[in-house]
Amino acid sequence: MKFGKVINPELIDFKLPVDHLDTASVLEKTTTNAALQISVGCAKWNKQDLKNFYPRGTKDELVYYASQFNSIELNATFYRLFPAEQYQKWYDKTPSNFTFFPKITSEVSHLYKLDTNVYPILDRYLEATSTLKEKLGTIFLQLHSNFDPKNWNKVVQFVKYWPKEVKLAIEFRHTDWFNDENTAQELYYLLQENNIANTIVDTAGRRDLLHMRLTNNEAFVRYVGANHKSDYDRLEDWASRLQSWKEKGLKNIHFFVHQNMELESPLLSASFINSLNKKVDSNLKIPKTLLDNSLTLF
Repeated sequence: MKFGKVINPELIDFKLPVDHLDTASVLEKTTTNAALQISVGCAKWNKQDLKNFYPRGTKDELVYYASQFNSIELNATFYRLFPAEQYQKWYDKTPSNFTFFPKITSEVSHLYKLDTNVYPILDRYLEATSTLKEKLGTIFLQLHSNFDPKNWNKVVQFVKYWPKEVKLAIEFRHTDWFNDENTAQELYYLLQENNIANTIVDTAGRRDLLHMRLTNNEAFVRYVGANHKSDYDRLEDWASRLQSWKEKGLKNIHFFVHQNMELESPLLSASFINSLNKKVDSNLKIPKTLLDNSLTLF
């Protein structure tokens, strides 16, 4: 994942911003008696990318991945429209407690940028992903970095069209969505009223997008490590922040670990899960890696 990559991560202030003033009130209004639900995973299960994870002789990468993690941020669906049969195969290979969080195809978000002609494509995408049934988690839309607030009407139309029974998160990558207070408040209100998660992206080179504003009872966090020792401190800070949000009423944590070079994403994930379990009193399985003796790389 090259988005927000920097050459010298040691020069970056990685301290998490304070919460947006409205985050606490959103959690207070949307909390329920339901148990805390936590999904932590990587963005892919490809053996070539995830070094120090798959034991020698692993025959099916997804089967093994799903034995260690309870979820996957399914980036593959961004690059092509998979048929329903492929989703069925993924469904059949994973245990009952496994959840997929697929990204909407780039034809919708990047090629046509939410123009009116995306809706037939979106319909095909939704029909295929529905094959995942109860294993389908929040679908997320990642908008192009040049998709700015001039496209507001397209966002409104997309939200209006989106089926309310399907969970959605949206990632806005143009900083003007957050620079202007009026624009930001309009956006937050639209997402809140439609129960859509405001995706939080934590990456080294784009601290301007780290808004810490929840719009429903879901923390959908896409964390991008810098392949640097600071990654572990950053993840520890995230575990503390999620603990704080849990105390304020958060019931849904969806946290996905990336790196600019994905080699050690499973190791980072294991370290994060270890910290999160202690802070929020959960018992998420800590994935095994080939470097389990330390739970740190650096």
